Amino acid sequence: MEDLINAIGIEFVVLVVSAPALRLLGVLGVRRFTDWSACVAHAMAGMLVLTGVVRFVPDSVAAMPSAEELARMVPPFVPFPLAMVYLSGVLELLIAAGLVMARTRWSAAAGLALMLPLLLPANIYAALNDIPLNGAEATPLWFRIPQQAAYVAIALWIARSADTTGVRRLLKLVPARRLLQARGLRRLSL
Repeated sequence: MEDLINAIGIEFVVLVVSAPALRLLGVLGVRRFTDWSACVAHAMAGMLVLTGVVRFVPDSVAAMPSAEELARMVPPFVPFPLAMVYLSGVLELLIAAGLVMARTRWSAAAGLALMLPLLLPANIYAALNDIPLNGAEATPLWFRIPQQAAYVAIALWIARSADTTGVRRLLKLVPARRLLQARGLRRLSL
């Protein structure tokens, strides 16, 4: 079982197990979890908290990979690998916070859909160069690429299902939008 979890990643297990568990809470009366998109958004947030926190765990914690270990996964063409590991951790934590709040869910999910493909080269580099992570082999590409694609699809589904009232209000403040509409060039809507 441990080999299977290492192959698919604990983050995937967190997502797949927690989404139905949260939906069950919705069935039992917790209003926050009455629809699947909110449950999946919260489950994705849990997954991102897990992956984001890992970047800041001290080297002395053997159960998780260190930031230096994660930096070895970063392809050579990316500058400042360790800084990029920390930056991705901060972004994951910010996106996780955004996913649990209905008003920011659309922006957070859209941001996640944009960020995930940027992280894929590190997984490809690690797999092609046999870079171990926390003593385990790199996730095989035949699994990692479809997994990343599924995460992007889930993020886009969350964004599509999210309330965009806050985003629409924000766009009303943008002068360029009003200028375009005043000139009849294009109607912007979400």
